[in-house]
Amino acid sequence: MVSIAAIGDNVVDCYLSRNEMFPGGNCLNVSVFTRRFGARSAYVGAIGRDEAGDVIHAALKAEGVDVSHLHRLAGPTAYCIIGHRNAERLFLSFDLGVSIFTPDADDLAFLESFSAVHVGQSSGLDAHVAAIAKRAPLSYDFSTRREPRHRRTIAPLCFLAALSGGDLSEEEVAAVSGELLSCGAKWVLVTRGKQGAVLAHGDARWSVAAHPVEAVDTLGAGDTFIARTLYGLLAEEKPDQILSAAALAAADTCRYFGAVGHGAPIAIAADVDALKLKTS
Repeated sequence: MVSIAAIGDNVVDCYLSRNEMFPGGNCLNVSVFTRRFGARSAYVGAIGRDEAGDVIHAALKAEGVDVSHLHRLAGPTAYCIIGHRNAERLFLSFDLGVSIFTPDADDLAFLESFSAVHVGQSSGLDAHVAAIAKRAPLSYDFSTRREPRHRRTIAPLCFLAALSGGDLSEEEVAAVSGELLSCGAKWVLVTRGKQGAVLAHGDARWSVAAHPVEAVDTLGAGDTFIARTLYGLLAEEKPDQILSAAALAAADTCRYFGAVGHGAPIAIAADVDALKLKTS
């Protein structure tokens, strides 16, 4: 059975227009999506002992994600405040809370039982990525971070290197994926939003168009694509099959609010009423 652990960031995404917060964050999302795709899944991270932390914990439990290494610490759960002006999404405020944490020896040992481990660049775990990669094949989301020095440091450790490239031309996609492969990444995934995605391995390239959908909320679509690709690679599916399934899954994520659903009334230590005035 494919087994995937995700270690790193989490957040509650707070939608002011709906007065709802939703569990999110790249690593948390990947842990939920890989479980939905059929993997044994675990999330390793840190949340606060507050209502937002309760929402995250309850969502992970409801999804069947192993939370035995989810730490509850003194301090606030991470949050991001999302508003809208006309139909444009605005990121108004954020607080990383206790989500930036240091994995302990037990956390690292726990990872050894998994087929792969996923880490996101926003998790603040780059100093620990080499130690993590020693425990299991590494999936790493570079997101929009593109410093060459950073790529050259992380890529040699990667089974799957993923990055967001909606603003890149086809030539730029080919160049950055080629660089990551030449540095040592085994597989490279470039998600491109409405332009679909590209998967690369050795000298081979595969691409897929975005699946058409009437989107309600695009938050989490890229994480869905990463999760389904990682699951497919570990299950030894054919690349074309993986990309097709990932495009469909990412489209499905756009049909509801929040990356993984599980909405609850906003309950965070921030002046939400004042922030609402900024978008009125």
